[in-house]
Amino acid sequence: MSDNKVQEPVSGATETAYGSIHISEEAVATIVRMAADRVEGIAHAPTSMASGFTEKLGKKNPAKGVKVELEAHEVQIALYIYVDYGVKIPKLAMELQKEVRQSVQMMTGLTVKEVNIYVQGVSFEKEHERESQEYNKETAVTEPVEDEETEV
Repeated sequence: MSDNKVQEPVSGATETAYGSIHISEEAVATIVRMAADRVEGIAHAPTSMASGFTEKLGKKNPAKGVKVELEAHEVQIALYIYVDYGVKIPKLAMELQKEVRQSVQMMTGLTVKEVNIYVQGVSFEKEHERESQEYNKETAVTEPVEDEETEV
């Protein structure tokens, strides 16, 4: 029997000849959130004034909106998201599932059993920004304004 043989992990733990490796649910949740941030069309969840304040103080929770269940060498993921107005939700969700699955499997070696996406709402923030930019372009003054000088 080889000294470097890897045993089957229990709850995200892997035993090696050098000791054990434990991957927490929080670590997996952070990987999930980072993978989700790479997918275009996902809006940042609205924050309350209190949570916005704590994030400004540096206490941001990168695993917010993610639930992870580790069992043996498998992981089940639930991801709660807001989407930007106008995106095709089924297409976005499938892209998100693929990105999350690949990232988690590559970084942890765990088998991703399922990635469930829960769309919590639609964000109009980008739509409002676009409309505001269009309005500003339409109302912009194109002729230079001359200073009025008064002569005494």
